Amino acid sequence: MLIASWNINGIKARIDGLTAWLQERNPDIACLQEIKSQDETFPKKVIEDLGYHVETHGQKGFNGVALLSKEKPESVRRGLPGDESDEQARYIEGLWQTDSGPLRVASIYLPNGNPLGTAKFEYKLAWMDRLERHAEALLAHEERLILAGDYNVIPQPKDVHDPAAWLNDALFQPESRGNLRRLVHLGFADALRMTDDRAELYTFWDYQAGAWQKNNGIRIDHLLLSPEAQIVLRSVGIDKQVRSWEKPSDHVPILAELGG
Repeated sequence: MLIASWNINGIKARIDGLTAWLQERNPDIACLQEIKSQDETFPKKVIEDLGYHVETHGQKGFNGVALLSKEKPESVRRGLPGDESDEQARYIEGLWQTDSGPLRVASIYLPNGNPLGTAKFEYKLAWMDRLERHAEALLAHEERLILAGDYNVIPQPKDVHDPAAWLNDALFQPESRGNLRRLVHLGFADALRMTDDRAELYTFWDYQAGAWQKNNGIRIDHLLLSPEAQIVLRSVGIDKQVRSWEKPSDHVPILAELGG
């Protein structure tokens, strides 16, 4: 089973690239972030015509997450619990029943948090606290669980081309990185780092200053696996070539193959 995550950076602008990638890679479940579309205007039909079921949690103009899957999920949760006043569409979670038992996958678009010293950074940290509480509750189900998405956190210096350039950015702050470590220490594992410990494995290149051409990237898109998912992990890959396609997102897909 192939599970993927991709911050698409606007579904309407990237629909041709998305459909081409879906046909090429044929993932069983694809988690999208930053769809920037309301549910009713999401281009479902073109994706459904490729054999996918579509679940969205969107809002107009920004944010928004989606789950594309070969099989319809048994249930879907929209929104991260813990703050009923939070109207930002950043979390969607599906549960599938498979021949190997239940599989739960969440698509996550964690807040950016910039600029530092503002309510945006406080919101980021509070959102991560809520995610930690919810993830801990999900672990109690002892299911194959994948928390997939754009975390907007650079875990380690080797996950960024130029660490010094990010010292004053919310993505690389000790608080952001510490919150991610706490989440992992609940019992999750960073899927990529289970299989490859090399530096310069990036998932994002800015549109500015020739970042892609210079390989001036960062790794902020992660697949966190529960213990039950870890034991069936076969491989992890980053589809770096997608960044060179016409009208690309500034992120690229990351994928995990599960057996069992």
